[in-house]
Amino acid sequence: MFKFAHIADCHIGANRDPTLRDLELSAFRAAVDRCIEERVNFILITGDLFHVNVPDMGAANEAVKKLREAKEAGIEIYAIYGSHDYSPNETSMIDVLDSAGLIRKVTRGRTVEGKLRLEFITDPKTGAKLAGLSARKRGIEKDFFELLDREALEREKGFKVFAFHSALTELKPGYLARMESIPLSLLPRGFDYYAGGHIHQHLLAQMPGYGKIGYPGPLFAGYPRDLELSARGEKRGFYIVYFEEGVKDVRFVEIPVCQYVYVEYDANGKNSAEAQRELLERLAELDVEGKLVVLRIKGELSGGKTSDISSARIRSLLAEKGALYVSINRFALTSKEYVSIRVSGEDATTIENRLFRENVGAVKVSNSTLKGEAGAKLAMELLKVLRQPQKLNEAKKDYEGRILREAVEALQLREVLG
Repeated sequence: MFKFAHIADCHIGANRDPTLRDLELSAFRAAVDRCIEERVNFILITGDLFHVNVPDMGAANEAVKKLREAKEAGIEIYAIYGSHDYSPNETSMIDVLDSAGLIRKVTRGRTVEGKLRLEFITDPKTGAKLAGLSARKRGIEKDFFELLDREALEREKGFKVFAFHSALTELKPGYLARMESIPLSLLPRGFDYYAGGHIHQHLLAQMPGYGKIGYPGPLFAGYPRDLELSARGEKRGFYIVYFEEGVKDVRFVEIPVCQYVYVEYDANGKNSAEAQRELLERLAELDVEGKLVVLRIKGELSGGKTSDISSARIRSLLAEKGALYVSINRFALTSKEYVSIRVSGEDATTIENRLFRENVGAVKVSNSTLKGEAGAKLAMELLKVLRQPQKLNEAKKDYEGRILREAVEALQLREVLG
């Protein structure tokens, strides 16, 4: 029996904090070590191996060392772009690794009579046939799925794996209801396994006419929400798929890198001073030694400012008690005295997206006018570009030039407007 590892959403380079950065790399090293121990025949990475297309070179170097170990152990490595490590001109680290022969992209194809015809890559040891579509920025990979020559893919015989980095509408978790997605019908039918990425939660499904559909979720955390879900019990890891002529079994392999403590505090009806005192007393009783603490503060204060509940004091207290790291989510905390715009939501992205949708008017770009959702989408993309930090060893001039180029690219919207 053969077996392969399905890994996604590693987001190497996502975290700038040294503690989180070390945990991020520890998770990746542990996953590759486990693949070597399990003697998998190949590894398939379905997007967002890196958090950006040209990542921090220190983090990238550590990841490449580990991939080299797998390659030297006789394990082939296949990959596609995710929405984060995608590059329209093939200047991603993924392309560098592909050119170096360390990994192989499984997204090769050509246009035939107006249709996108993908080429299968056959794994030499197992005979498994792999094909896939990479993600694109702003979720426009849906256009490529609509152009896909599905019939050609469905006619191919043998054990087939389809790799993609998109949410499926039918399988989206409730909290990701507003995430862009594609319908299941855009996937080619009859594949033995559909290796997904992009959804940061592991799930395995079987749909009529399709084989197993797997999303392994992130190995660690690309966003603060990932830390919160982990602290609340969501397991992190990857899948091992066992197969012969078809899939025999799919096993989730957990990769624990630390212990978590999750605390949810409801400040509703309390003034800021009362809430601060009560919260600190509660935290003082916790055993947080060597653990990653995730604190969620919610509710509406009866008086005082939300900033009166000091994040600095909370972190100082927990650091004294030996906490490994402290993540504080206070986006659901409001005050009666200091509310100008009321927006519900659990994280910054959700709140910003809702604010843009409700307040952005028509946006003029070149000869086109974007309204409603399209205008909000553009605003979110620009905000994402402008928030990018300066990379390690990147000159200020180069940083400013890169941000300007990416902002102009977003404004041009060539891929969206055609």
